[in-house]
Formats: sequence, C-alpha cells, structure tokens
Amino acid sequence: MSQPFDPGQDGPSGPRRGRRSRAHLLLVLLLGAEAALLWAAVIWLILELLTDQPTSFASALAILGIAGIAAAWVTTITVATLRGRSWIRAAAVTWQLVQVFVAIGCFQGFYARPDVGWALLVPSVLVIVLLFTRSVVEATSTREP
Repeated sequence: MSQPFDPGQDGPSGPRRGRRSRAHLLLVLLLGAEAALLWAAVIWLILELLTDQPTSFASALAILGIAGIAAAWVTTITVATLRGRSWIRAAAVTWQLVQVFVAIGCFQGFYARPDVGWALLVPSVLVIVLLFTRSVVEATSTREP
C-alpha cells in the first residue's frame, strides 16, 4: 500500500524545499544586491540623460538600454535562484564572468579604478563559488514540473 505524497519529505520531484541552506540564501542575497545596484545605475543613467547634454545621444540611449537589459536579467536570475530553478547556474556564471572581465578592465588603463574593480571582482568570485557548493547544487537540481 502506497502512502500519500508529503511535500515536506523527499519525493518524486527531489528534495524538500522548505528550508534553504545558508549558502543558497547568501547566493540569493548577493544576486539581489547586484540586481539592486544595476537598477540604481539605470535610474542614475536616466537622470543623467535628463539633466545633462550627452556627447552622443544615441550612445547614451544604447548604454541605458544595455544597463536596463542587464538589470532585468540579473533580477530574473535572482528570482529563479530563490525558486530553485535548475537553469540559474549557467546564467549566473555567465553574468559573473562579465563582471570579472569588467573588473579586470577597472584595474588597468589611464582611468583605472581599482576600488571599483575589487567591488566587482570579490562578489563575482564569491557567487561563482557559492553556485557550485553542494547545498546550492542540490537546491537547484530538481526539474521543474
């Protein structure tokens, strides 16, 4: 005789989702902070566009569009991470690599900003490490119904 499925136990769809590990919550927090900072950058770019005369209006709009798309994408990754979706690891690693490459660029050149480089590099490396911790992999390995 089979017992009814209890959603609080391991079952056909994988491990229970009631409690999240600290690593999973830290990952969501870091991704959420990245998303919030990207949205703040979008707002700042809009205000700059409205209050200052850009050298190239088309370039200013393009940068604003790219920043908006990035903010929406990182927000989507954050929500999907909170929901334990399996596709987030590839998306999050891709975004973190973009940030790592921008950070490397911040360490060199005529207008080098090592402070910005470290502010991008440290969370990116931490997120990449968290993405492959056992508890996060388990939380994001179940297939969606």
